[in-house]
Amino acid sequence: MTMSFTEFMQHLANGISLGSLYALIAIGYTMVYGILRLINFAHGDIFMLGAYLTYYAIVFTSIPWYIAFILAAVITGIIGFLLERIAYRPLRDAQRITVLISAIGASFFLQNFATVVFGGRPKAFPIPQLLNKIVNLGGVSINIVTFIIPAITIGLLIGLNYIINKTKTGMAMRALSKDYDTARLMGIDVNRIISITFFIGSFLAAVGGIMWGIKYPQLMPLMGSMPGVKCFIAAVIGGIGNINGTVISAVVVTAAMEILRFLDSSINLGFIKIPGIPGMRMVIFSIILMLVVIIRKDRLLKEN
Repeated sequence: MTMSFTEFMQHLANGISLGSLYALIAIGYTMVYGILRLINFAHGDIFMLGAYLTYYAIVFTSIPWYIAFILAAVITGIIGFLLERIAYRPLRDAQRITVLISAIGASFFLQNFATVVFGGRPKAFPIPQLLNKIVNLGGVSINIVTFIIPAITIGLLIGLNYIINKTKTGMAMRALSKDYDTARLMGIDVNRIISITFFIGSFLAAVGGIMWGIKYPQLMPLMGSMPGVKCFIAAVIGGIGNINGTVISAVVVTAAMEILRFLDSSINLGFIKIPGIPGMRMVIFSIILMLVVIIRKDRLLKEN
């Protein structure tokens, strides 16, 4: 199937927008890993909670939607803070596999908790009218949120880089990522800095969940599972622990996958059907991940 220039631009815009969403989630993975050397498998479920909290804040209260967005993101950040206190801090000196098991358990807990409290039936995310407009550019019809999502991602990335590189808290984060014992000798409150890291990562995941709800307005308790996996892959490809690399990887890889969706179709040989590039997207994605791990095996678990 041949793709016209208009279709190409349509899919490129969608890919960049979706990649920006993944970037917001992947930042949380890479921040936590950079400091704790921990893959927080519950992070995708934090993303899901952010979307649900926004839904209930808009539907069951009379506060303006933009206040509901901020409030839900802050509450989600607090939930991330509490998750670190309950599930991870007591295991700070335990073996890494023990903390990993705790992270998997936390993910299962949040998924089942959401199913019990929110219900298993999908809910329609309430989209503000201002964010549901269609913009026509040179024959390409694009929802306005497609432009808003990358803008928000860039703005939050600039703010996060400022915090990390220009503030005392950011200096403490960078010190912790190098050496815990030395950071303690410098008078850094390790527990406080780790809690702040979880709050920021969960806040960003909530923003991603809110934007996801606007772009794909259907909420489900397991909605964070697949985005969480894809964001983890993007973080690894971009250099987990490297925030800017993670963001670039999420956007570039997702945009490429979105464009591949609309290329060659499958081949039917009668007795077997060979998927075309669209059906092989996740296979290609997985192959890229394996190649990155093989090539960078000696540096993957070190500071980028």
